[in-house]
Amino acid sequence: MSEMQQYVDDVMKIIKHRDPEQAEFQHAVYEVLNSIVPMLEKEPKYKEHHILERIVEPERVIMFRVPWEDDKGVIHVNRGYRVQANSSIGPYKGGLRFHPSVNLSILKFLAFEQIFKNALTGLPIGGGKGGSDFDPKGKSDREVMRFCQSFMNELYRHIGPNIDVPAGDIGVGAREIGFLYGQYKRIRDAFDAGVLTGKGIAYGGSFARTEATGYGLLYFVQDMLENKGISLKDKTVVVSGSGNVAIYAMKKAQALGAKVVTCSDSNGYVYDPNGIDVAAVQTIKEVHRGRIKEYIKMHPNAEYHENSRDVWTVPAFVALPCATQSEIDLESAKILVKNGVKAIGEGANMPSTLEAMAYFQEHGVLFAPAKAANAGGVAVSALEMAQNSERMAWTFEEVDGKLRDIMKNIFTQSKENAEKYGVPDNYVAGANITAFKKVADVMIELGLV
Repeated sequence: MSEMQQYVDDVMKIIKHRDPEQAEFQHAVYEVLNSIVPMLEKEPKYKEHHILERIVEPERVIMFRVPWEDDKGVIHVNRGYRVQANSSIGPYKGGLRFHPSVNLSILKFLAFEQIFKNALTGLPIGGGKGGSDFDPKGKSDREVMRFCQSFMNELYRHIGPNIDVPAGDIGVGAREIGFLYGQYKRIRDAFDAGVLTGKGIAYGGSFARTEATGYGLLYFVQDMLENKGISLKDKTVVVSGSGNVAIYAMKKAQALGAKVVTCSDSNGYVYDPNGIDVAAVQTIKEVHRGRIKEYIKMHPNAEYHENSRDVWTVPAFVALPCATQSEIDLESAKILVKNGVKAIGEGANMPSTLEAMAYFQEHGVLFAPAKAANAGGVAVSALEMAQNSERMAWTFEEVDGKLRDIMKNIFTQSKENAEKYGVPDNYVAGANITAFKKVADVMIELGLV
């Protein structure tokens, strides 16, 4: 075992000792640290400065009680979080997630990933993540508003345009951002538009924000395939999820000439051999806040299957997991490879397990890792911050053009660093090395912080 591999293993032992129950966080850290070993061996300065020990520990973790009252007058108590992971290159930046699955392990993994995703954009933003185990599904608008107001009553103390800039994530869309910002503005008595991103256009939001992650994912996958002389045109694509990321990934894939045949939610998935009608999915999810099984009422020729994980049994050239973490395990990876998949683009955060990721790479599947492939969302969020700073609004075309350039740059840097450190076509390593070096070099410059 090399010295640097031993160094990585020693840091992992520290994490497992300190946080034995945080499996998701351990997974995220191991994936990053293990992939940068070739770079660490060539640049021992990072070990000398104990960067790994420092970067895996969040700068600050905030946890708080969120009491709220439902429409019947019953009091509920949820738990709120904000993990401020790293602010070396800019204010903390990352989404808020409202979902029953939210816990400290998941938010620490997401915040850790966010450090590197944000660094990849080339924009001056650090990494953070937050949220609550509150479930907005099935709640009235007034209940969601009361929860958001209670949540912000604590969160406002820890955020600001130059401190920490949250955005939306799972369960936090335009409605929730509106309620959160309204309460922030009320408490602070100030129009700090740059304190939250994902806002409505009328009060400082950005065009292309809802499209950004899905569009950015396809831009990266397109570049990855074209680098091998492959076009997306006429290729079959399977997609999981039916939120913003999935919807706009499907939309952009179709615009690039691909045929998308699936999408899903937590209950099951639909298969439409004629190609998914994205407008119908938008109506179900964005207008009615319904379940994906309603799709077959609009398209009787489509099929609905109860188990959403079985979406990966549908043969395709490209698979785009856009639902949630760890949705592709080793078994699913084997099925995808057997059915002829040639490229994976991670729209969700860490949707492939470590075993699945390794299996794809062993079998020559082109793999676009989440922190690179889905960085479009946070990139456009940072552009929203820039617009708020100059009190100007950019057109959809301007924002989309900047997004395309950012994703092209992320792909190019990931490709070049993978080649430089002896792991060509390994975009996991390439992206991790690129992002790590950007953050670590600044940490060294800032001294012992």
